[in-house]
Amino acid sequence: MKFDKDCEVIWHDRKRHFGLPLSFYRYYIVKKPGEWVKFFRHKGFFTAIIDDINVYRCFDVTLFLSLGDKIFRTGTIEIASNDAQAPKFHLRHIKNPYKVRDMISNLIEVERKKRNVGITEFQMPDS
Repeated sequence: MKFDKDCEVIWHDRKRHFGLPLSFYRYYIVKKPGEWVKFFRHKGFFTAIIDDINVYRCFDVTLFLSLGDKIFRTGTIEIASNDAQAPKFHLRHIKNPYKVRDMISNLIEVERKKRNVGITEFQMPDS
């Protein structure tokens, strides 16, 4: 996938089958210094679908590990965001899932602090 010359690819991987990158799903975390950091998901070969989410719009990161993921050392990360087009953004069967989850969590915190964006959490009073 081609990005602007000023952009820096922080991380990239492919969806894996049996631990091997045999897929047309590609995932990227791209940073344009001073402007934005985004998650990109590129699907397809002949016809491509590319969607992205700004990192500061994300608020939850969940890691899923099936038995097959544990065997092949992969995992699926689900990123919850307040983006209308993609409220759940999945990075399926990627390698080093724990490392990637921690990196994503840190990026979200840094970007939210930079933009002074917070999440309001409401607690229901006990009845």
